[in-house]
Amino acid sequence: MGRLLARQVGWHFVDLDSRIEESAGLTITAIFERFGEPGFRDIEHEELVRALGEAAEREKAVVVALGGGTITQPRNLDLLHATGSLIVWLDWPIETLLARCGTRKNRPLFRDEKSFRELFEVRRPFYEQADYRVACNSEPRQVVSQILALGILERVNA
Repeated sequence: MGRLLARQVGWHFVDLDSRIEESAGLTITAIFERFGEPGFRDIEHEELVRALGEAAEREKAVVVALGGGTITQPRNLDLLHATGSLIVWLDWPIETLLARCGTRKNRPLFRDEKSFRELFEVRRPFYEQADYRVACNSEPRQVVSQILALGILERVNA
């Protein structure tokens, strides 16, 4: 959805998880196995700093797709606020999230349904701090339309 949204408004797109894997030369799962969650969070923060810094240097607006735990880290939330970033929470039904995460291999914190639900509830207060919440129940194009309808993103010529 982030890529589609960026295309719609003519902004640059960054998938933070992809940047993390590229910079580490490892999959997210391998990073967790080798360095644990703290090591992963350090790389995640460095890549978020880099992505936002590059956007500022180029004076190019950017849509950054964050991982589910990114804004649960105070330094990341502080950075996003300090840079004037708008945070949009894509609030999917938990059943949809469960179905998606259950089929992906790069979600090391996903162990089973019970632990996933517990993790989601721990993270929910952080998600609720987003500047905007978009209730998602539909196809990506419709979700992007909902985000655009908020009137918070300025279209630019790509």
